[in-house]
Parts: sequence; structure tokens; C-alpha cells
Amino acid sequence: MGSRPKGFGLSAEVARKMDAKYDVEKAKEAVVWMEAVTGESLGITEPFDPAQLNNALKNGQYLLRMINKLKTDSQVKINTKTTAFQERENIENFAKAIEKYGVARSDSFQVVDLYEATNKWAVISTIHALGRCAQKAGFNGPVLGPKESTVCHREFTEEQLKAGQTVIGLQAGSNVGASQAGMSMGKRRMVTDDKKD
Repeated sequence: MGSRPKGFGLSAEVARKMDAKYDVEKAKEAVVWMEAVTGESLGITEPFDPAQLNNALKNGQYLLRMINKLKTDSQVKINTKTTAFQERENIENFAKAIEKYGVARSDSFQVVDLYEATNKWAVISTIHALGRCAQKAGFNGPVLGPKESTVCHREFTEEQLKAGQTVIGLQAGSNVGASQAGMSMGKRRMVTDDKKD
């Protein structure tokens, strides 16, 4: 991996904001969950260091072993070579596999986020999204985060729909019960001059 310049001005400010999003507790939860799913240790030692986690996941092999444990119906091929191309391909295969598993593309990190450590929080956020999706898919192993919500279709009768059209919502604007009673704004205006000489 080549060295990426730290940046100045706006790019440095953006990098600081992305680093500020990183939540160590959420990252620890993700590590515990991944280790429980795979049965393999990531080798993260205390004090927790985001760079240490990034290095453990960087080649993509651990992530692919994890998705293979979650998706038992089809296995994703793991490249064991340590060239940059093979490692990036592993990460890309992981991203494709979790999208097929049900994780929304908007919840997934990009290859560069992990491989070049440009957005470490995006990686943790993706692991949490995968944990939610695993519960929804019926995975019977460890749980990470709340269960993802499901669609709740509602059926209304024609009578109920017509009754709803007669109601004027408060968002449409209503002045029922509105008055200026009790309002006093400063001194009252005097029409006559009460001064007497």
C-alpha cells in the first residue's frame, strides 16, 4: 500500500470528522460478534486500537470466512495470496456477498475504506448492518444490535378510506380554539388624553 498524504485544509478537516465518528464501544461489540460467529480470534489486544482491527481485516480473508459461516447455502471463494490485488478482490467479494445476503448497498463500506483505512467507521457500521441482517435472515448464532424491522402491510376497507377523507388533519391548518384572550403586548393605546391641567 502506498502512503496517502494526510491532506491540508478541507481534506484534513473531512478526515478529522470521519475519525471523530469512530465509536470504540461499537467496534468492540463488532469484534466480539465476529469472533463468536467465526470461532476465530482476531488477535485484538487492549487497549483497543482501530488500526489493529483494520490490519486484522485488511486482507479480507477473515471477512469472507465470516460470511461463509452466515451463508451456509453458498460459499464465497477466498484468495489466500497476499498480493494487493488478491486482498482487494477478497474485500470486494465480501461486499458483493453481503449485498446478496441482504445488507443494503448504502450500509456497505467501499474497498478503499478498509484497504487504505480511509473510513474505519464505515467498516464497523457495515459489520453492525450485517449483524442486523443475520438476525432477519434467521441466523441462530450470536446477535449484534437490534433486529431489523420488517414491512407491515395494512389493509383498509373502502368505508375506512372514505371516513379518513373527511378528517382535516392539523397539518392542513386549523384555528379551532385559537384566540387572543389574555394576550397583552405592552401598554394599551389610549384614544383620549387623560391628562388634566
